[in-house]
Amino acid sequence: MLEKYKNIDEEYYNCIKELAKTSSIKKMDDFIQHGDTTCLNHSLAVSYKSYKFAKMLNLDYKAVAKAALLHDFFLYDWHEVTPAKSLFKKHGFTHPQTALENALKYFDLSSLEKDIILKHMWPLTIRSIPKYKESFLVCFVDKYISSKETLKYHLSLIKKI
Repeated sequence: MLEKYKNIDEEYYNCIKELAKTSSIKKMDDFIQHGDTTCLNHSLAVSYKSYKFAKMLNLDYKAVAKAALLHDFFLYDWHEVTPAKSLFKKHGFTHPQTALENALKYFDLSSLEKDIILKHMWPLTIRSIPKYKESFLVCFVDKYISSKETLKYHLSLIKKI
C-alpha cells in the first residue's frame, strides 16, 4: 500500500520509506480510524497532504511527512477500549502520547517530529499548544482529513436508507 506513493510522488516516498518498510507501520491497517478508513490510510492522507503544504510553505516537509504518518500510531482499536472514568483519559486526549511512545520504540525522532505527533490534537488538548509551524500545519490537515473521512462515511450510510 505504501509503495503506491513511490509511483505518485517519489520525493514524498523517500521521506517515508524508512517507516514504510516496517511491519509496525503496516499494523496500522488493522485498525479503523474514522468511518471505514483505516488508521494507515488516514495517516497516509494526512502525511501526504501535510507534505504538499509544507513544501509549498518552505517548511520542513521531510519531518512533516514522517511525523504525520506517525501521528496516530497508537496501534489499538479505540472503538473497543473500555471507557475511561475521566474525560481527559479518553482516547482523544491520550492517543497522541501513546502514538509518540510507540513511535519512539521503533524510530529516531527529532524534537520537531515529536512535537508534531504529541500536539496534533490541539486545541482539544488545550495545554499542548504546538511549538512549530509544522505542528500547526499537521494539526489543521488532520482536522480537515478527519472531517472529510467522517462526513463521507456518514453520507454513505444515509444514501443506503
